[in-house]
Amino acid sequence: MGKIGIIGVGQTPFVRGYPGSIRELAFDGFKDAMGDAQISAKDIDASIICSAPEYDKQRSPAGVFAEYLGLTPQPTFYLESLCSSSSMGVRTAYALVKSGLHDVVVVIGFQKMSEISSAESQERMGRGADIQWESPFGTMMPAYYAMYARGHMEKYGTTPDDLALIRVKAATYGQINEKAVYRKPVNFEMFSDPDNAMSGPVASPLRVGDCCANADGSSCVIVASEEKAKSFSKKPVWILGLGSASTAVNMAGRDLFSGLTVAQQAGEQAYKMAGISAKDVDVAEVHDCFTIAELMAYENLGFAKPGEGKELIKGKETYKEGSIPVNVDGGLLSKGHPIGATGGSQIRTIVLQLRGEAGDMQVKDPEIGLVHNIGGVGLYGNVTVLGR
Repeated sequence: MGKIGIIGVGQTPFVRGYPGSIRELAFDGFKDAMGDAQISAKDIDASIICSAPEYDKQRSPAGVFAEYLGLTPQPTFYLESLCSSSSMGVRTAYALVKSGLHDVVVVIGFQKMSEISSAESQERMGRGADIQWESPFGTMMPAYYAMYARGHMEKYGTTPDDLALIRVKAATYGQINEKAVYRKPVNFEMFSDPDNAMSGPVASPLRVGDCCANADGSSCVIVASEEKAKSFSKKPVWILGLGSASTAVNMAGRDLFSGLTVAQQAGEQAYKMAGISAKDVDVAEVHDCFTIAELMAYENLGFAKPGEGKELIKGKETYKEGSIPVNVDGGLLSKGHPIGATGGSQIRTIVLQLRGEAGDMQVKDPEIGLVHNIGGVGLYGNVTVLGR
């Protein structure tokens, strides 16, 4: 069936409290991508709507969005895999186009997390774990990742200072990303200042500065067949490799000392499909919901050997000018994390990088980019390799 390309990407600014409805929120990201692709609704064969449903008051948002965006009577459906929903949506769009069933598929990820209170949001996040055996005991996302952080520290001698360096990098680029919710500078000294909010405890060893923030936002990725991509776009970005994996829901079924197995497995699949290795990646977006998550991603994706990820951030190798730039848009730590929109936002960043359109965040002449998007506490893992 030929290659599959991305011909348009879009994203809203990620904000604390979006004032409109979810259909308006989705429209803003959709409009951005449609303008990027220079196509109209009649050119789209199908739509995939992605979010984490526990935050939505609207049931079955796919039909609501399709009507509002002028995408009826084309087929539409709803897809979720927690925080990796929209990268899973792109994977599904790839399959739909590769099969020949459709030529152009739009993937819209969204989340309006401000529709519910922070307490309700945390409770729903907990229900991403097993509601029979785990979440009733009060576990929350920071506590889960804190266990991984503690395991990494015990096995490899990683320190909280190593994690703080990751947040400093995120803020370096968040300040220049107009789409980011957190655009303030963060310096290393803040983490040792007891009067600074960044140093405040959340779930030891993770502090406020180690955690990303909830946000409202939408993203949009338009996937097309090779023929359509070449006819619509002067700079299509090609999907070279896709990997996806899952693992045990309960922490009792995990090895907390080896990072996220789903990331390693999905990465290996994506590298094999693309015919590359980790050393061929020029720029990456990884799922840094917590600083420890980015550190584990370095190692799970093969950018560093196990236990040596901290050396990458110490040497600034993951900065824009380094050997493997990672999250040079600020990542989730600065952009915020509107769950269903996150994967699409990551893909947008890499598409712009490969097209040479990332502005102040642009890496020099990248040819291959990677997106690492995790759902839940490493329950789902998606890795997407893109090339220009």
